[in-house]
Amino acid sequence: MTVFLWIFLGGVLMSLIALIGWVTTILSEEKFKAIVYPMVSLSAGTLIGGAIFHMLPSALDKAENEHIWIFVNFFFGFTILLIFEQFLHWHHCHKAPSEHKEPVSYMLLFSDSVHNFIGGVGMASAFLIDIRLGIITWIAEALHEIPQELGDFGILVHSGWKKSSALFWNFLSATTFILGALLVYFFSPKLNLAFLTAFTAGNFIYIAAADLIPEFKKEKKLKQSIINLIFFFIGVAILFASYFIFHNDH
Repeated sequence: MTVFLWIFLGGVLMSLIALIGWVTTILSEEKFKAIVYPMVSLSAGTLIGGAIFHMLPSALDKAENEHIWIFVNFFFGFTILLIFEQFLHWHHCHKAPSEHKEPVSYMLLFSDSVHNFIGGVGMASAFLIDIRLGIITWIAEALHEIPQELGDFGILVHSGWKKSSALFWNFLSATTFILGALLVYFFSPKLNLAFLTAFTAGNFIYIAAADLIPEFKKEKKLKQSIINLIFFFIGVAILFASYFIFHNDH
């Protein structure tokens, strides 16, 4: 496949993940919690592993003598989400539907649209550097999107939306991922892909450290805490092991 097809199909598949929200309608809250927190832990591990073991090394290789600017863009990628979250009061939510207390649905959709747009930018820049890096980035983002979309759908339904409307608008907000990806592809000759990849790595570290890890750290039961930590380290280990597969021809 061409790079364009990888980027386009990756964007479409990522947007379709938003439809997974319907699963919350057939799960009890107990089962929802049992599934979502290990997934959050796995997501945190893959995001950190993807940023440290793949995205930053690739960005540094691509940047040649501009290494300091790689870390500047990494910092900017981290900080932009901090500012975004601070002023829009948005963060990843993985609670069961009945635990949502505020009708923040419209703000959620807007914030999620921006978040997905940034995700598309990161995925496309990774594919343009190397298809293998793009696949790794897509997997890390997909594992992160699944528990997030489950939580987002729950917020919309608890805010009074019909399930069909919640599913449709949540999917529509996810399509900005495709928009971000295609814009990077078509304007790539004018963009510094190494800087964009470092920026995305900063996004990944912020989401994992500021949003996901605090979520599963709230667990009070020892058994569930151990399970969450195991899934976190599995996520890191998968991305660490994939580094050697990724570089086996170097």
